[in-house]
Amino acid sequence: MRQTPANRQTAAALMSVAPAATPGQTNDDILSIFTRHPHLSGLPVVENDRPIGLINRNQFMNHLARPFHREIFGRKSCIAFMDNTPLVVAHDTPLTDLSYLALANGDKTLNDGFIVTDHDRYAGVGLGVDLMRAMTDLTAEKNRQVMESIHYASVIQQSFLRHSRRDMAATLDDYFMHWAPRDVVGGDYYYFVRRPEGFFAAVIDCTGHGVPGAFMTLIMASALNQVLRHADLRDPAGLLGEINRMVKASLGQQADEVVAADSQQSDDGMDTAFLFVDSQTRRMTFAGAKTPVFLLTPGSDAFEVLDGNRMGVGYVATPDDYCWDNREVTLAPGTTVYVSTDGLIDQIGGSKRIAFGKRRLRETLLRCRDQPLPAQQAELLETFDRWQGSEPRRDDVTVFGFRLP
Repeated sequence: MRQTPANRQTAAALMSVAPAATPGQTNDDILSIFTRHPHLSGLPVVENDRPIGLINRNQFMNHLARPFHREIFGRKSCIAFMDNTPLVVAHDTPLTDLSYLALANGDKTLNDGFIVTDHDRYAGVGLGVDLMRAMTDLTAEKNRQVMESIHYASVIQQSFLRHSRRDMAATLDDYFMHWAPRDVVGGDYYYFVRRPEGFFAAVIDCTGHGVPGAFMTLIMASALNQVLRHADLRDPAGLLGEINRMVKASLGQQADEVVAADSQQSDDGMDTAFLFVDSQTRRMTFAGAKTPVFLLTPGSDAFEVLDGNRMGVGYVATPDDYCWDNREVTLAPGTTVYVSTDGLIDQIGGSKRIAFGKRRLRETLLRCRDQPLPAQQAELLETFDRWQGSEPRRDDVTVFGFRLP
């Protein structure tokens, strides 16, 4: 649809016409609709032309895939799996207002999308990713608007880290997480989720920094949220494989895809370390994409390095069916685990203007190995800042360390 100046910066510009269900339809009917529309991520439920809920495709499919759920719920009303509090906005809602509403509604708007109405009647749906793209485009209009949007994007990006920070503090007694975007926002991201049997952690370095990098972190965060709803956290390599396929498909980065001569194909992805720690057995399962994990056991004067696979996630050159490797190790009492993105390691500094490097990182951590992790963080950052000196920061920096009791 050709956009007019009146609707260019409103919810109507992001709206697409999509089928809707009614409360009288069964879950079998919904399954049929999703089957006929494979690209439909959310299905609105409408009663008397007014939206009353939204059915998330992935959640719905996961529910019906469980044993006997198809037999139990197939003929029941579709409202059983409906989110009855989706984001619903009028078609003339400005995009800036829409972004605030999306933030207030939580990260489900990015995953599920939102419903658009015209005079309170159902008109269509919008995607959270399209909203983020539109907000990024708006920042190019004026420098003041750019800076306002970037600062607001920082609020959004940090809001995605809130749950991870909460779970991390509730799970670990001795740890640090240093996350420092080079600019107001950045391409580094971390994820931490607590489970009764242990915890899953990820340190992620997306392509780029600044606004492009931050946009990639939102794509990765959305992919993580969707995959972790049904995946086995004890299989980090399997998680990497699923996210790789999801990102390549969403960004159109299949190597065999034909790209028009006048178009540009993205080649974006992430380097990352995924790990799951079983609290009872102290068994850590690690899978990495070009990102190692460093282990320091009590009494040892050298680090044990667990190297990841030399293949990034989501890039054009990464095969759709690429399989990362799980590495397992039992953490002896007092063992400290460290993960760092390359922003710290590659930072230029010193009198010879060379990279900080992995060796200097290990030497710094060895000097303060007996200190609590927050004190180690302070020592590491002080050493790093002295090394950087007057050199400009090259990249985002994220370093994670924890020690099990």
